[in-house]
Amino acid sequence: MTPAARAQAAIDLLDAILLAAREGGAAADTLIARYFAARRYVGSKDRRAVRELVYAAIRRAGEPPISGRAALLGLAEAQPEVAALFDGSAHAPAPVAAGEPVAPAGVAPAWLEAALDRSGLDAAERVALVARAPLDLRVNTLRATRDEVRAALPDAQAVPSLPDALRLPTGTSIETHDLYRSGAVEVQDAGSQFVALAASVEPGMRVVDLCAGAGGKTLALAAAMRNAGELLACDTDRGRLSRLAPRAERAGATCITTCLLDPGRELQALENWRGAADMVLVDAPCSGTGTWRRNPEARWRLTPARIERLLATQAHVLDLAAALIRSGGALVYAVCSVLDAEAPDQVAAFAERSGLTPEPLALPLGTPRGPGLRLTPARDGTDGFFLARLRRA
Repeated sequence: MTPAARAQAAIDLLDAILLAAREGGAAADTLIARYFAARRYVGSKDRRAVRELVYAAIRRAGEPPISGRAALLGLAEAQPEVAALFDGSAHAPAPVAAGEPVAPAGVAPAWLEAALDRSGLDAAERVALVARAPLDLRVNTLRATRDEVRAALPDAQAVPSLPDALRLPTGTSIETHDLYRSGAVEVQDAGSQFVALAASVEPGMRVVDLCAGAGGKTLALAAAMRNAGELLACDTDRGRLSRLAPRAERAGATCITTCLLDPGRELQALENWRGAADMVLVDAPCSGTGTWRRNPEARWRLTPARIERLLATQAHVLDLAAALIRSGGALVYAVCSVLDAEAPDQVAAFAERSGLTPEPLALPLGTPRGPGLRLTPARDGTDGFFLARLRRA
């Protein structure tokens, strides 16, 4: 492909991504993979270049652009070399016409920018939310030590305060490496690893991961428990939960059982765990405002109505978790969101109605925010997270 043809391919992909964002379609990564699967003649260098153009245009545009062309023209304002690709040659974008729409630069749609501002994020913190992220790994101590993994990955750097974390440069591919195939490492952002650290689980505990999804944090908890104790991984999404079993087998995590929950009837399936859990992790469904570094188009999918639905789900899951905690047991609430409504405000309301008491989190990173801690890319070098721990008397 010529550089100009790459630009046209980026425009085509941006159009598909914008349509999917409006209609709730597939994620950008999926759409890009499908695009190139249908064009196997496109080489790896071209694929990489097109992908970089697409994501650079997405990261720059706060409001959803009216078209893929407008999105790339917005990028061209900041990168003159991109503007030169609109030359009208074969397979290239048409030359720029006077008065054409150009996507303005920004961090997020205006209503979300206002919500971020109300949540205490300054301009630098908001910009960092859409910057590119490094690749973080969690060393699976059931399979290897960090020294062993680091010896096999000379580019890896230690992540301060996380004993099992390593960081690789942005764009590194790890999925084909023997360490990944053997289960010695998992791809997991440092912020997610701090969630597991906040749970402070120990061998022999009875632990519930109430919103386990595909089980990334479940596996971290199993390693911390050294496979001693009971670890129940729950979710209402059969497809996501089904991915946990093969991951657990690869990781050598043998203390995990899974439970598919029926929405609205969750406690029936969890009857044997009422008042019996030492620790419940609630990694609640949320807006994902803290993960825009990895999914920048996700900010175009959010609406105020969706936020309201998520707030109701979070409150429901917290109330479920409260019923499972034994006397003296604890709950850790985590959301990959930096919005106060989903974070300190949600926890404060839950503490008031449940009688559970927030307690300090002795983590080496994070900024106090209400009854918990907030992690942000700008301050902590992680995805955006809010963490809180509460205890039953």
